[in-house]
Amino acid sequence: MTLIAFNKPMNVLSQFTPEGGWPALDGFGLPKGVYAAGRLDRDSEGLLLLTDDGRLQARISSPKYKSPKVYFALVEGVPESDALTRLQTGIALKDGKTAPCKAEPVPVPDWIWTRDPPVRVRKSITDSWVKLTLTEGKNRQVRRMCAAVGYPVIRLVRYSIGPHSIADLAPGAWRHVGV
Repeated sequence: MTLIAFNKPMNVLSQFTPEGGWPALDGFGLPKGVYAAGRLDRDSEGLLLLTDDGRLQARISSPKYKSPKVYFALVEGVPESDALTRLQTGIALKDGKTAPCKAEPVPVPDWIWTRDPPVRVRKSITDSWVKLTLTEGKNRQVRRMCAAVGYPVIRLVRYSIGPHSIADLAPGAWRHVGV
């Protein structure tokens, strides 16, 4: 059984076939026969787990197992305490209410890399980092939750899934990890 932690760069698809002019996982030298356990949007960065085991793939990606996923979101503005409380207790989205999560303001992560392309900077709008820990994975959930409380995401990095993280893993790099 193979399990790989891959630090997916921005603008790379979470599939092995390029589409719409966007690069895919086939360009990173990953072993044959592995598939993404869950997805990470093209415009998001960070941890993508890949495996050759269908049961493990289902266990990692299924919300039934409540595997914690940690995200760092660069948002427009500085979230006030009531916005953080709303994130923590769950947000009503069109596809249902989100499960409670952890949400806290954090300083710029000391491990974060410079993004290519760079984040758009606007002098009139302050931005700040929020760390969110979720146990479910609705489509574009972090982005939709933050927008719902008035703080749109301008950069999103998934740092970890369960015990696996991108610590010391450069964008585009991967390593074998234990199950």
